[in-house]
Amino acid sequence: MSYQVGVFVGSLSKVSINRRLAKALLRLSSGGNLKLREIPIGNLPLYNHDFDADYPPEGLAFKKAIAAVDALIFVTPEYNRSVPGALKNAIDWGSRPWGQNSFAHKPSAVIGTSPGKIGTAVGQQHLRSILSFVNSPELAQPEAYIQFTEGLINEDGEITDQNTAAFVADWLEKFEEFVCKVVSVNPK
Repeated sequence: MSYQVGVFVGSLSKVSINRRLAKALLRLSSGGNLKLREIPIGNLPLYNHDFDADYPPEGLAFKKAIAAVDALIFVTPEYNRSVPGALKNAIDWGSRPWGQNSFAHKPSAVIGTSPGKIGTAVGQQHLRSILSFVNSPELAQPEAYIQFTEGLINEDGEITDQNTAAFVADWLEKFEEFVCKVVSVNPK
């Protein structure tokens, strides 16, 4: 069985190393049972409660894109020991208005890369807390904190280090198994 997977890239930068990692995920999943596609977050206005009565087209399109997939992958950098504001804003849009949470029961996974030795561990922990609140079941293991070094992932999303490529491919396999389990328990 194949699964449609929405991918959120937490960084809005066109040269983001996390965007490269997202491209690597798409590349590694090509031909497999996970059909990955990015759900862009950059065009969303800043969320506020005033929109709940009359959602703008960008918010409605975003919620529709989430509804169209079976699972979600969050590829996030770490900004100030947390998630980027754009990613938090997107989660706020997708989880509102109250009672219309698009993330509820959608299996999810978190991955990220950073030049630091602990990768994006602290930011991912914060994101996991947010995903728990919006009731998105999360892949707990294996955790995926990738230390980025120059040349590790090229512009086309090719992971040049064999061990890292094998780790990310294994991570995707574990995520597929997790999605299968969650979807079987929480069918649409």
